Amino acid sequence: MGRWILAIVMLAAIAGATLLGFSVTRDIPLDKLEARYADEHSRFVEIGGLRVHYRDQGSGPVLVLLHGTGASLHTWDGWVDELQADYRIIRLDLPAFGLTGPRDDRDYRISAYVDFLHAFTGELGLDSFALAGNSLGGHIAWRYALEHPSRVSDMVLVAPSVYPPQDIPRAMRLARTPVVNQLVRHVLSPARVRDSLEEVYGDPAQVSDELVARYFELTLRPGNRQAFIDRARTEMHWRHAELGDIHTPTLVIWGGRDTWIPVQNGEQMVRDMPRARLYTFPELGHVPMEEDPARTATLAARFLGGNGATTDP
Repeated sequence: MGRWILAIVMLAAIAGATLLGFSVTRDIPLDKLEARYADEHSRFVEIGGLRVHYRDQGSGPVLVLLHGTGASLHTWDGWVDELQADYRIIRLDLPAFGLTGPRDDRDYRISAYVDFLHAFTGELGLDSFALAGNSLGGHIAWRYALEHPSRVSDMVLVAPSVYPPQDIPRAMRLARTPVVNQLVRHVLSPARVRDSLEEVYGDPAQVSDELVARYFELTLRPGNRQAFIDRARTEMHWRHAELGDIHTPTLVIWGGRDTWIPVQNGEQMVRDMPRARLYTFPELGHVPMEEDPARTATLAARFLGGNGATTDP
């Protein structure tokens, strides 16, 4: 009887959401998404039974890029344009996102992502590399440096998650709420995606139709919506007390208008990490590398090429 009640509640919720302007959306077949969002630089490799989408571009010292929640390797397009003449840049769609999609075991702990990254870089034969990450990707990056310090030469952390949040973004709150999270799995619209993107940009006017379409369509990769719910409901084991054990030279970049993870987190982080320094872009939001790739990439390049030194971009 309980299952019947839940089913009725779900149907009522979906019907109500439709009346409020949401769209009941179907997944987009993977082959169609790959035709749109894989290109001549795309590669696929199997890691632990998961077919992982990545791109390998440029030449020079290796720089590995990790995106944040809800994003994909495309979030680094601007950095690749700016840096590929001087770096071999490897970026990937993390499990649960982009063309890579969900893990069969639904394990989205940070420790599982760290193990996955270790297997991925090992498969590509990378013994030492610079590592950059935004938000979730930043969390994975510093945890990876904590676990595998000899592998990471330098780090660039762009608004990484580090400390237990005082406030959780609306999308994550919805994904954690029973019944409502199943509504999230069935209901989505470009308008809702635009709302989320405008939350993370310092200047919402920069959120283009093309950007909204990419985020929206890659979310509709089969399994990604359920994976978002699974990841949001995964219990976090915060290890910020161990930041002092990380001695990797680290540049921390933050947007002054970041409402998802406030810049005060960055200020605390550089106090807790012995070799970290913070640079803030006051007018940018939670994805500075996407909003202003030229200036943020220039800053990162000066740091990586200058043995930890930075100057204004």
